Amino acid sequence: MTVGKGINRVDAAAKVSGEALYCADMVPKHALTAKVLHSTIANGKVVAFDLEEAKRVPGVVKIITCFDVPDIQFPTAGHPWSTEPSHQDIADRKLLNTRVRFYGDEIAVVIAEDDLSAQHALEKIKVTYEEYPAFFTVQDAMKPEATPLHPDIRPTNVIVKTNYEVGSFDEAIKEPGLIKVEGDYQTPVVKHCHLEPVSSYAYMQDGKIVVVSATQLPHIMRRIIAQALGIGAGEIRVIKPYIGGGFGNRQDALVEPLAAYLTTQVGGRCVKVFYTREETFFGSRTRHEMLFHITTYVRKDGTFAARNIEAYSNNGAYASHAHALVANAVNEFRMMYPTGAVKSVAYTVYTNCPTAGAMRAYGIPQIDFAMESHIDEIAHVLDMDPIEVRRKNWMQLGYVDPGTSITCHTTALAECVQKGKEFIHWDEKRKAYAHQEGPIRHGVGMAIFCYKVGGLPHLAGDFFLPDGAQPGRQHPAADGERRRSDKAPTPSSPRWLRMSVGLPFDKVHIVSQQDTDVTPYDSGRYASRQTYVGGMAVKKTGEKLKEQILAYAGTMLHKDPMDMDIVDGNIVRKGTSQVLTTVGNVAMESCYSRSNSNHLHAEETHHCTDNTFAFGVTFADITVDIPMCQITVDNIINVHDSGVIINPKAAEGQVHGGMSMGLGYGLTEHIILDPRQAGCSTTTCWITS
Repeated sequence: MTVGKGINRVDAAAKVSGEALYCADMVPKHALTAKVLHSTIANGKVVAFDLEEAKRVPGVVKIITCFDVPDIQFPTAGHPWSTEPSHQDIADRKLLNTRVRFYGDEIAVVIAEDDLSAQHALEKIKVTYEEYPAFFTVQDAMKPEATPLHPDIRPTNVIVKTNYEVGSFDEAIKEPGLIKVEGDYQTPVVKHCHLEPVSSYAYMQDGKIVVVSATQLPHIMRRIIAQALGIGAGEIRVIKPYIGGGFGNRQDALVEPLAAYLTTQVGGRCVKVFYTREETFFGSRTRHEMLFHITTYVRKDGTFAARNIEAYSNNGAYASHAHALVANAVNEFRMMYPTGAVKSVAYTVYTNCPTAGAMRAYGIPQIDFAMESHIDEIAHVLDMDPIEVRRKNWMQLGYVDPGTSITCHTTALAECVQKGKEFIHWDEKRKAYAHQEGPIRHGVGMAIFCYKVGGLPHLAGDFFLPDGAQPGRQHPAADGERRRSDKAPTPSSPRWLRMSVGLPFDKVHIVSQQDTDVTPYDSGRYASRQTYVGGMAVKKTGEKLKEQILAYAGTMLHKDPMDMDIVDGNIVRKGTSQVLTTVGNVAMESCYSRSNSNHLHAEETHHCTDNTFAFGVTFADITVDIPMCQITVDNIINVHDSGVIINPKAAEGQVHGGMSMGLGYGLTEHIILDPRQAGCSTTTCWITS
């Protein structure tokens, strides 16, 4: 049994040794360079260009403006497409935009023989604008006098407004003796800051547009590119090499549709569109700024009678994932603490800020900051331990969410809290820190979360026994090895095959470069769905392939397949250690037998129809220098209830990475727009640990 034993990521050695090939490593030698001209106003429209000087720059091949591209609006969000119009993403942008909606909007592009020529020409383009007043907050964007950014799609700047109610809020607050606690909470705009900037290149081959991209969802990317260009998806091929981090930013179509279009404008020559770090900051996606107003009516014993939340999500200039983020947030508000009546209203709003999209945990960090801060305030008002307030109200085993029907099948939240409490010495330090004075003070705090995993709809698995497999010979696809070609490599894949087929880990090989022409469809790598959803596709496929291997081995050996098993790459008699033959021998025979050649291959799809909840808790012990606004994290621990851990090394990596990003989000990071030019700047305070 291998569950619970840590193994290295299958791509770890290639990445640390420099062997892994990223998008920039694969660009053909004589590729053209495309540089995007970004708007220098935040709100308005392009009236005219003066391109004469730019065209005279040596090396310039072509200049394309917003007036030249197809008049097609398309969505950019990397959601699985639905045939139901009500479940389709908002098509609100073009390849280049005449209507400018944020400082940095893409309005023209220079194609040149090299980077310097493209940049030189870009600087010589003159633009005439018609400028409108800009608004950067949801409050200003929702005012009647605010210019609608997308009047053809929405009459106001409210993209979506939703509400729900569980129980009767108005009736619940009539209960005598309730204490009212309310507060306002706001989270900042931050960036993913993955190591590899936004990058893509495209060329034409055999009548197809080939797009190589650092994307989290090659198959969905193919569909978006086809929509943007107004052609069939079969005319597009997307290749995904290794990607240098994504965290949700690459869950959108960023520069890929533009790259695909540009190659068609230069006779199919390869054109690369690589953003600088600065462009990646304002020209790709950010984490949504969210504002919450929370009101709670609580009993003196700490149980909630009724809660109300108003949520506002600043989506920036384009819809991207739009309302899904704040909807996920207000759903968490209902799910994590389902005690009493709950009422919610949520708005997602267009503003003249850079577009917000998916970022790690998809709206949950925003609501957790607001919700957990609010509960601490309730505990302060009641003079109760904050843990006890949470314990009285958190989700219980068997909870069925009234909005989604997702069920709490298992929970160890109480155990997580207890472990964190003991590790941080919660009770002792709360007493020790209770009566502090002076500029340097200490504190302990904690927060909990729940997360529903397993985004829809499905993943496919595809495995085969390669030809030429021979025992004792090491060459590509030898020794009865399995090749997995369904999607990005996941740490769970070798383990699932090890369990379901019976192969050693070193005989499971993963094709890490995906190609929509040859790899089966899947909806992408995001939403903590890899082991929960992708793992099931791998498991089902492995079991199906195992049946085929044993059936063929039975024919070879004239034995009943039901009496055989596969252990460490060997075909053995069940219940004994007697080796009958090897999987390598079966592979060789199945490929090259003159009388019974049969390519052993299995493919399965797992359609996820049910989610589940995972839980976690963070405890922190900090020192605060109040005059200097300096925070030192003295100790911090995350305790997660994630069910059965398939690979502890991979799970630890996820938790450590999340903790690191959380520290940055909570203490040091904030993108601020300069209202004088609506460009990005950053502010930081210091954190030491």
